[in-house]
Amino acid sequence: MQNRKIVLAIGGSSGSIYAQRLMTKLAKIGSELTVGVLMSDNAIINWEIEIGPFDKKDWPFTFYSKNDFNAPFASGSARYDTMIVCPCSMGLLGRISAGLSDDLTTRAADVILKERRKLIIVPRETPYNLIHLKNMLSLTEAGAIICPATPSFYSRPQTVEEITDTVVDRVMDLAGLHIDQTYRWGE
Repeated sequence: MQNRKIVLAIGGSSGSIYAQRLMTKLAKIGSELTVGVLMSDNAIINWEIEIGPFDKKDWPFTFYSKNDFNAPFASGSARYDTMIVCPCSMGLLGRISAGLSDDLTTRAADVILKERRKLIIVPRETPYNLIHLKNMLSLTEAGAIICPATPSFYSRPQTVEEITDTVVDRVMDLAGLHIDQTYRWGE
């Protein structure tokens, strides 16, 4: 793997464990990967409700504030190749779908799409209404990948982390980040 640049946006829906497990796996990749992290205010609140205290110092990534339009990935010239939004609320998904660039997360998603780079969105909400589905269709037509936080059970996961990893490992695969997975169909 060559030096990859990834934006990780953590939205304000429930499902902080998906972001935590993803960050843990990204951190293991090490110096071959540059990761810029954005967290909404609700993302931090939900993390603390669902997981416990959150401290940026616990992670080897650069964190950016939601209005820091000087962040490198606010421009396509910085050549960030992938953006993952995990978890993604339907409100955030709708703002990205509408092309709003009213904060750094929506601006970064807009940049990734306009540059024809990889945008992976992990919605964590159920059920979907017609507006949600139309927004997902619009983003898919624009080149995004919608990967709902829907775990699989082929591998017979036994813990919450193992269940979560069935989604996180799929996201890592979609991002082209090759990791050792514990289960692959047919192997």
